[in-house]
Amino acid sequence: MPWNNQTGGNNSGGNRGPWGRGPSGGGGGKPPDLPELFRRGQDRFRKMWPSGFTQGSIAIVALGLAIVWLLSGIYFVGADEQGVVLRFGKFVARTSPGMNYHLPYPIETVLTPKVTRENQINIGYRVTGDANEENQTEDLAQESLMLTGDENIVDVNFTVFWVIKDAGAFLFNVDDPLQAIKAVAESAMREVVGRNQIEPILTQDREPVQVQVRELMQKTLDEYGAGVTITRVQMQKADPPMQVLDAYRDVQAARADQERMRNEAEAYANKIIPEARGRAAKIVQDAEAYRQQSIAEASGEAKRFISVYEEYRKAPEITRKRMYLETMSGLLGEMNKVIIDDSVGHGVVPYLPLPGLQPGKPSGVTVTEGPQSARSAGGGQ
Repeated sequence: MPWNNQTGGNNSGGNRGPWGRGPSGGGGGKPPDLPELFRRGQDRFRKMWPSGFTQGSIAIVALGLAIVWLLSGIYFVGADEQGVVLRFGKFVARTSPGMNYHLPYPIETVLTPKVTRENQINIGYRVTGDANEENQTEDLAQESLMLTGDENIVDVNFTVFWVIKDAGAFLFNVDDPLQAIKAVAESAMREVVGRNQIEPILTQDREPVQVQVRELMQKTLDEYGAGVTITRVQMQKADPPMQVLDAYRDVQAARADQERMRNEAEAYANKIIPEARGRAAKIVQDAEAYRQQSIAEASGEAKRFISVYEEYRKAPEITRKRMYLETMSGLLGEMNKVIIDDSVGHGVVPYLPLPGLQPGKPSGVTVTEGPQSARSAGGGQ
């Protein structure tokens, strides 16, 4: 405070300084008497101590206080911590785990944030419940509802796990590191969800989405100089909004039935088509064999006819007789018969071979002419 703003109790001296004198330090405008001021200060200091204290004792006490003050600068950094030294509030150094020293307060101070502990931030929900109750989750629609690439709404709850990699950057480069990490996480998830369709997000593509969000978060936070490492992103829930959840599940059930019926139809087709192809191949092979057989038989009959025709051209009468005999042999070869030459005689009387009609005896017709008898077809006289 300026000395000329200090006022005394009366107006005789005008403005007074901090020691109770006027601006001149005494009467007549002379400068202050420094030895006198120092002596008065010593007198006042002695009155504060008990009687018997000498200047040597006061010096020893002051020295002890100075040593204690200097020793107050010793500090320890844990194995899971990193020391950050501040000089009059400005970051000046990082210190490693173990015993370290900084200039005593108020010159320097130290912060020791934990840099190996994995921290987590929940996005889209918060955990509620007392110590005696099971933890329950409460959705935060303003954080969890996101728009997909196919213009559907999905309700996503996820957790971000992170650690401090640079304590100095974490403490001083970003105004509110926790809020910054949360904002970057929500923004990254919305960007990744907006590039994908709803079906993969709800089913098989959760792991790729988590990896993309973690990489995008790390890139953004490194640009901010936040001094953190995103270790993993874990999606807790990815569902349609509660208002349409039942309808969506019905659609999913219908799609599952459609997929099942399609698989059954494909299995039936895979079974019946080879069987039909096998039967068709068998029919084609049988037809081909019949064709080859018919062609071979027709070719043989044609060659036989041609050969007979050639013989007929050479000797028509003989050929006709031979053909007649071959035909009759084919027709009568297995029949019981008696052949009588017309030149042998006339008056042959036929009779029935009655013994031949008995069981176990050959049947036939015996023809006789006159007193002679012909042989029966069964071998009798």
